[in-house]
Amino acid sequence: MPTEPVSRQRLIGSLCSGYGGLDLGVQAALGGRVAWHAEIDPGSSRVLARHWPGVPNLGDLTTVNWHRAPGVCVVTAGFPCQDLSVAGRRAGLAPGTRSGLWHHIARAIEALNPCLVVIENVRGILTAPAASPRPLEPCPWCLGGRPDQSVRALGAVLGTLAGLGFDARWRLLRAADVGAPHHRARIFLTAWRRTHGPNRHPRDGDRQPAPNPPRHRWSRSEPPTAADAEGDGRHQGLAEPAARQRRSHPPVGCRPVGTTASLPDRSAEELWGRYATAISRWETLTRPAPPPTDAAGRLSPAFVEWMQGLPEGWVTATPGLGRPAQLTALGNGVVPRQASRAIELLAPPLAHCPHHPAS
Repeated sequence: MPTEPVSRQRLIGSLCSGYGGLDLGVQAALGGRVAWHAEIDPGSSRVLARHWPGVPNLGDLTTVNWHRAPGVCVVTAGFPCQDLSVAGRRAGLAPGTRSGLWHHIARAIEALNPCLVVIENVRGILTAPAASPRPLEPCPWCLGGRPDQSVRALGAVLGTLAGLGFDARWRLLRAADVGAPHHRARIFLTAWRRTHGPNRHPRDGDRQPAPNPPRHRWSRSEPPTAADAEGDGRHQGLAEPAARQRRSHPPVGCRPVGTTASLPDRSAEELWGRYATAISRWETLTRPAPPPTDAAGRLSPAFVEWMQGLPEGWVTATPGLGRPAQLTALGNGVVPRQASRAIELLAPPLAHCPHHPAS
């Protein structure tokens, strides 16, 4: 992470912060410091208060007067995805849905006028309907096909940002692409004021090819990842019965509890089976894997924390946070390494910013 005096660092405003995973990714890629969070989940709020002491949590973003909020250079938002995820209701971005918080986020962006916006969401944003109250085309013979067709959720997000004067780039990146032992495909989007970047048509903000492909890409014939977390998105959590129902392979944790590090006399293959390669790869990039289950045979929050690439105890050592709250916060979170890599690949322009303390 770039180092500079605290007084000169870019300010980051975090919406729908969760445990701060997207903020950690932005800081790793761009530097800066968090000026405020806006998070209502009690468990996640405890985690934020522990790791960012003194940073205010503005709470419910729908009730904040953003014209009076402190200015920031970067706004991050990983807004709820139950109504976008393939595992959710697919209700889209309509007001009144949980994913409909996007409309409030857009109002915050308009008022704050940041130099850069960083958005994360599930892959379902590509196909879920925006569910706008108005039809996409005003008549059957207008360009676009059937009159009952509606714009997709990502198209609505891009259209809103374009209307606010932002250009954008987006791409899909899996956690597995940065070495994690699970797929967790996510859409990352960066948007910047047109005056702060190339003067391009908004359509040019569609997904851009990566200047350098991610280092870790595996085909179906290569060793599988430990779990496919697609659908385990923001404000969905890791509901254990659902996790057990969705598995198509023997789950991690069905083998004896332990790790390669804690049981050196046993091979990784014996401990993890077909997932040994994926587990070992992530251990090399992070730290030794903790046991996947607890003494009762239940999914261990510490193992999920490790799968997310978080420092040991980032969530699980937070005082007053029980196992269900830990799993909810972790299941809703962003893999920081994945977010950082996505931002590097998207390479958003971030030059002079009026909100930069050094400006």
